[in-house]
Amino acid sequence: MLWGLCATIVLMVAIAVVGWWTMIRMPAESYHGELPAADNRLKSLSDELRRDVAHLSVEIGERNVYSRPEALQQAADYIGAEFVTAGYDVRRQEYRVSDCDCCNLDVEIHGTSEPEKIVIIGAHYDTALGVAGANDNTSGVAAVLALARRFSGRKTDRTLRFVAFVNEEPPYFQTRRMGSWVYARECRQRDENVVAMLSLETIGYYSDLPGSQKYPAPLGLLYPSEGNFIAIVGNTGSRELVRQVVATFRGREPFPCEGGALPSAIPGVGFSDHWSFWQEGYPAAMVTDTAMFRYPYYHEPEDTIDKIDFDRTARVVRGLDHVVSELAGAQPANEN
Repeated sequence: MLWGLCATIVLMVAIAVVGWWTMIRMPAESYHGELPAADNRLKSLSDELRRDVAHLSVEIGERNVYSRPEALQQAADYIGAEFVTAGYDVRRQEYRVSDCDCCNLDVEIHGTSEPEKIVIIGAHYDTALGVAGANDNTSGVAAVLALARRFSGRKTDRTLRFVAFVNEEPPYFQTRRMGSWVYARECRQRDENVVAMLSLETIGYYSDLPGSQKYPAPLGLLYPSEGNFIAIVGNTGSRELVRQVVATFRGREPFPCEGGALPSAIPGVGFSDHWSFWQEGYPAAMVTDTAMFRYPYYHEPEDTIDKIDFDRTARVVRGLDHVVSELAGAQPANEN
């Protein structure tokens, strides 16, 4: 019995070590300490993000098929117009749901040396019922627009797409009518080689207070208790992508960053548009402030623009510029 107990303990320890090594351990170290002072470019980016969040969450407000389909269309028109202003041709992938015409919007930079390899950066622009969705997910949409502007006119080795997805929120969440799954299915039907997809999901809320960050058990034993970091989350099949994104972000941006390639059964791991790409066999990860595990106003009417920390969100977007540059094979904007 003693030998059996010892063997069980050894096995459990071995499983824990392997799990930490393969799922939790990430390259480099997360940034700690006071954030560097914001320069003029960062302040300008912060103002840019604020303008987009204000237009979508304040001027347009709640937007979804059920209660405000006209606002959903206004949001799509605004996003499309911003893409055009940035110099892109916009493709609308239209489909009908609940007697409402909906669309995903995408723009593309065709790759030069490896155009068959596709990198997708996306965010959903609809909101839950009854909320303006400043953080969920206008913050993500604003980040996609900011990145698209910064890559406009630049050459990339691989094909780079920026996509705004519709119908991520219930009742279409994780159903075949979810906009990102409609999009991912089309990618698979076209036999497209999507080598990386990043979903920018609820990225605007941060807190330095101990205990401000929650986790599904037992992850709280392994990650910080302060909700002052950006998280890169994927499933175990997307481990290499998660590690690459974390390594690049940590290496280029002085801002706390945590990552995990975790079993998709853990609550929250698949709670955004990256999940849709997993269904089609593509590597995908979520960039997030962890939403309901940190944000007190998740899916609440109080999810308003005053809750967004635009300085920290701008730092995240600046870090993502480097991430996208590496994924797509482009020079970082500040080196051009």
